[in-house]
Amino acid sequence: MAQSDGQPAGGPEPDHFRHSYTKDRAGLVRRLSRMEGQVRGIARMIEREEYCVDILQQTAALRAAVDAVSVLVLEDHVQGCVRTAAERGEADKYVDEVIDVVRRTLGRPVSRSSRTG
Repeated sequence: MAQSDGQPAGGPEPDHFRHSYTKDRAGLVRRLSRMEGQVRGIARMIEREEYCVDILQQTAALRAAVDAVSVLVLEDHVQGCVRTAAERGEADKYVDEVIDVVRRTLGRPVSRSSRTG
């Protein structure tokens, strides 16, 4: 289970631990800035009472953009953070955390007791 500071239960990472997404932080921030623009655009569409289907198309595009950022961060997390944890013999708590967040993202939370394996 993740703590409120984003670290898995068990305490913060050592000082030399680096989150994998930091290698492309600027790219992620650019994507998020574009999403901010999309949100403002959708708000303007609603203020101007534009056609519902056009608004829904824009919200679908926004959702796809959010999903793309999520996938990039997840890939970096698995390739960096989880791999580092595995090298330290701490993979289980990170793997469980990734499974839980992916399930929540897909709208299918599953408790540990219902998992097999």
